[in-house]
Amino acid sequence: MSQELKKLGESFRKKREEMQLTLKEAENSTSIRCSFLQAIEEGTINDFLAGVYSLGFIKQYAGFLGLDIEKIMKEHPQAFRMRGLDHDFHYGIGTLEMRSSLSGGIKWLPNLLWIGGSAGVIVLAYYFAKAVGIL
Repeated sequence: MSQELKKLGESFRKKREEMQLTLKEAENSTSIRCSFLQAIEEGTINDFLAGVYSLGFIKQYAGFLGLDIEKIMKEHPQAFRMRGLDHDFHYGIGTLEMRSSLSGGIKWLPNLLWIGGSAGVIVLAYYFAKAVGIL
C-alpha cells in the first residue's frame, strides 16, 4: 500500500467527516460505491481497480469534497502514478489476429432474403391490383 495514497485517503476521510457526511451519503452523491470510497480513504483503491479507474474515482471524490485536485496531485504525485501501464506488447508480424464472423462469412444472405421477399410482395401487389382493375 502506498504511503502517499494512505495520506491522501486520510485527508479525504477528514474532509468528509468535517462535512458530516457518511460514506453512504457520499456514494449517493458521487455514484461511486461505498466500498471504493472506503478503499480511497484507506489508501487501498489500487488493489481493487485499474489505475485509470482509481484515478478517475479519486478525482471525482476530491471534486465532490470540494478539494483542489490540481493542488492534491502536486502534493501527492506518487498517489497518482498508475500501475499496470507497462504492457509487454510489441507491434510487428503476427500481432494481429484474424477473427472470423459468427455467421461464417455469409452476412449478405439475410439482406438478400429481405430484398427478394420485398420484391416478391411488390410484384404480387402489382398483379393483384391489375386483376382487380385498380391499374
